[in-house]
Amino acid sequence: MKENFRFLAELIKLRLSHIMTFRLGFFGPFLVDASFFMVQLLAFEAIYGHVDNIRGWGHGEILVFVGTFSLINALNMTIYFFGVISIPEKIQTGELDLYLTKPVNPLLRITFEKINPGSIPLLAFSVCIIAYGMKEIGMNYSWINIMGYLFLIFLMAILYYDMELLIRCFAFFVFSVNNLTKIEDTAIELCLKIPGIAFYGVYKFIFYCVLPYGIIATLPTQAFIGELSAKGLVFGVVIVCIFTFLALTFWKYGVHRYESASS
Repeated sequence: MKENFRFLAELIKLRLSHIMTFRLGFFGPFLVDASFFMVQLLAFEAIYGHVDNIRGWGHGEILVFVGTFSLINALNMTIYFFGVISIPEKIQTGELDLYLTKPVNPLLRITFEKINPGSIPLLAFSVCIIAYGMKEIGMNYSWINIMGYLFLIFLMAILYYDMELLIRCFAFFVFSVNNLTKIEDTAIELCLKIPGIAFYGVYKFIFYCVLPYGIIATLPTQAFIGELSAKGLVFGVVIVCIFTFLALTFWKYGVHRYESASS
């Protein structure tokens, strides 16, 4: 474990050194992500600007929800997104061989080798939205609410990672995962605009259990505003554990079945 942390520290140092050599590698993603962030805000205002409430959630709660989803997505973009999405290409080109033959956990290296500091400002923007939502709600928040919120942010960031890894691991068995990533993008976009509390019936089952993007921002928001029950908290922990197990198992199975593209 200590060796893994030392390796990660060196990997991040090399990544930052590379980005600073090519400055556009820092500022380019920041400008793109900031533009996307502004479009999402405009879309939010167009959809919810004149809506009184959604199943008891008013304008303030929806702002916290949108800011929370944006915060988790910003963590994703900053830490592991660009590493994970490179998995299909590494499999198809045989580049994965270089990772499997090194004395370091290949998934660990792939996950953290392309951190993106250019997305860090989005974390601050997201916090500003959450703070504005808190002001709109106008309620007092206890430390229990805040700690529960931060704990669920951590869990949902792991769930986000699990879903990305699961989908890219299909590249071990199919020629292209483009259609799967399109489903992923559609589900994320939908669940960014519609809080999980608005789903019911089969839609709730799909977006809570099958493609659990519906809980990624909903459960932390519920914890923040004091609406999350113990049952809901346990459900969130169980879903994260299940999908983490599935993602790591699928990865290991894929690596076991992997045949080098150069062989």
